[in-house]
Amino acid sequence: MKQITLLAAAFSLSTITSLAQAKTIEAVASFTVIADMVHNVGGDHVHVTSLIGPNGDPHAYEPTPNDAQSLKKADIVFVSGLHLEGWLDRLIKASGYKDKPVVLSDGIKTRSMEEDGKRITDPHAWNSAANGIVYVRNIITALQKADPTNASDYKANGERYIAELKELDSYALTQVQAIPSEKRKVLTSHDAFGYFGDAYGVTFLSPLGFSTETEASAADVAKLIKQIKHEHVSTYFFENSSDPRLVKQIADASGAQPGGELYVEALSPADGPAASYLQMFRYNVDKLTTAMKGN
Repeated sequence: MKQITLLAAAFSLSTITSLAQAKTIEAVASFTVIADMVHNVGGDHVHVTSLIGPNGDPHAYEPTPNDAQSLKKADIVFVSGLHLEGWLDRLIKASGYKDKPVVLSDGIKTRSMEEDGKRITDPHAWNSAANGIVYVRNIITALQKADPTNASDYKANGERYIAELKELDSYALTQVQAIPSEKRKVLTSHDAFGYFGDAYGVTFLSPLGFSTETEASAADVAKLIKQIKHEHVSTYFFENSSDPRLVKQIADASGAQPGGELYVEALSPADGPAASYLQMFRYNVDKLTTAMKGN
C-alpha cells in the first residue's frame, strides 16, 4: 500500500511538473512583421499578440486600452526599435509591464539621412532579408532566456527559419541584379525601402522621409518631380499602410505608371498576398522586379 502511495505521489508530481513546463509563453509584438517572426521561432510554445494589426501604420499608431491589457499579461515584449514605435514607452508605463522590451534591431548596421536639419536613423531594418536574420537570432536568444526548458526547440525552429531567409536573400539579389542598373529606380510613398535598396541595388525615391507623420513641402515635391523626369523613373508604388494620394499626385505630374501595392511596415490580412514575412518579402521582390523590367 505504501509503495502504491509513493507511486501515486511521484506520478502527481510528474504531472504537475509537466503542466508547469507546458505553460505557453505570452508574447506581445509591436506590429505584424515581427509578430510573425516570433511565431515562427516560438512555435506551439509561444502565443503572440500583435498590437498593430494587418495594414497598420507603426509610425502613427494610437494605442488602445486593450493594448495596455495585453502588455500587462505579457511574459515578454518584442519591438523593432530604432525609434519606430515612439508611442510604446507611454503604453508600457500605463500598462504596468515591468521588464524591458526585447529590441530586435540590436546588432543591425543602421543607415541614416538628413531630415529637417537633423540626422535621423532609418528604422525599417527588416526590409533586408539579411537584417531579418539578425532579428530572428535576437528572438531565439530572448525566448531561450525566458523559457530555458524549450531552448532546443527555439534554436531548431529559428535555424530552419534562418535557412529560408538566406534563400530569400539570395533570390532577391539574383532577381534584382538581372536588371540593368539604370532601370532599378522606383517611386514609393515614403522612404521605407532604404535597407532593401542598399542590400540589392535599387534606388527608391519618395516625397516623405522615414516617417509617414512628416509632411512634404511644395518645394520638395516640385524637386522630386523634376528628379523623376530627369532620371526616367517609370514606375510608382503605393504602400499598404500609407495614404496613396501624394505619391499619385507626383506620379501624375511626372508621368510614372502604377506598379501596384507594396507591403513594407505591415503584413496583409491572412487571405492577402503578404500574410507572413516570407510572403511579404518575396511579393515585394517580384512586384518591384516586374515593374523595373517594364513588364
